[in-house]
Amino acid sequence: MTDSPEQQPSVIGRFRRLRPAFVRPAWWPLPACVLLGAACGFSYGMLARPEYAATSYAMVTAGKDIDPAAALGYAQSYGRLATSDATLTYAKGAAGEPVRELRGHVRSETSPDSPMIAVTGTSADRDRAADIANAVTEAVVVSSGHVAKDTGVKLIKFSHAVTPVDPVSPSAPLGTAVGASVGGLVGGLVLLVRPRPGRRGVTAQVPAPAQGGASDERELVR
Repeated sequence: MTDSPEQQPSVIGRFRRLRPAFVRPAWWPLPACVLLGAACGFSYGMLARPEYAATSYAMVTAGKDIDPAAALGYAQSYGRLATSDATLTYAKGAAGEPVRELRGHVRSETSPDSPMIAVTGTSADRDRAADIANAVTEAVVVSSGHVAKDTGVKLIKFSHAVTPVDPVSPSAPLGTAVGASVGGLVGGLVLLVRPRPGRRGVTAQVPAPAQGGASDERELVR
């Protein structure tokens, strides 16, 4: 005995309900972004060239008849002059790099509470990083000595930059951790901004008018 055409759809539908199906979870972008970020961070930590940084310090001292608070202002000024073309031109010989490359490998920092200037040199060579910091600091000290009689303050070298041991560039474990964190943040944002599947195609259903009421009105009109 064969099934009728009316019974065949029900049998097919029952077979489809029994067949196992893979349902992708709604939160899948979060682990995917975490894994992608971790892979990118690990690749960067393994392939990026290590970079070293060395820092030397100089301090501004005020003369006998000069207000000690003026040393703070001069420290800010000399800190900005540390990366100027005039200072880098004087320091390029001892640093061993031209001014164009030296400009991207040195930076200076000052504090509003202390007349201290920090000059940091960066390079792929650990010895060159220390040479850059010491050369630029020495150039600032020499330049300040030319106008020490007019300003009343003196810039002295406070600390010598030493050869760094460890690079400042992120290692493979650190790059992996940072990449995974960034990936998790991006995945969370994707979950927040994407539309939810359960809210798609939701429309308001308006009930149809009752036919009985229409027939009663027709009888009343008659």
